[in-house]
Amino acid sequence: MQAQVIEDAVRARWQPRIRERLRADAEARGFCLHTRARFGFASAVGSSDDPRRRLITQRLSGAVARELFAARDAGAGEAQQMVILARSLGHAYFRDGGGRAHGLQVAFSDVEFADFTIG
Repeated sequence: MQAQVIEDAVRARWQPRIRERLRADAEARGFCLHTRARFGFASAVGSSDDPRRRLITQRLSGAVARELFAARDAGAGEAQQMVILARSLGHAYFRDGGGRAHGLQVAFSDVEFADFTIG
């Protein structure tokens, strides 16, 4: 009986500590997003903005992690978090960190999967 009580107490404290450590790591060093989803664009006249499915692996900054966690903590749903990810992927992947495709707006939908790696 005491062993079970001790095990329950350890589990209750262990998971929150791991989550806190992972959150701190993501906010400090960023994370990698690996996803397959449909991406569409709002861009300049003459460019292709037809949505298409893409497989993307992209490193995103700690600032993006902080924004995602803050949104979740404030009660934002999946739709708002998708807006944050679309904007962040637009900047990092499609606009190459601001080096090209200025003004391109990215739509991120029909997500098949999204894996996050911290570290």
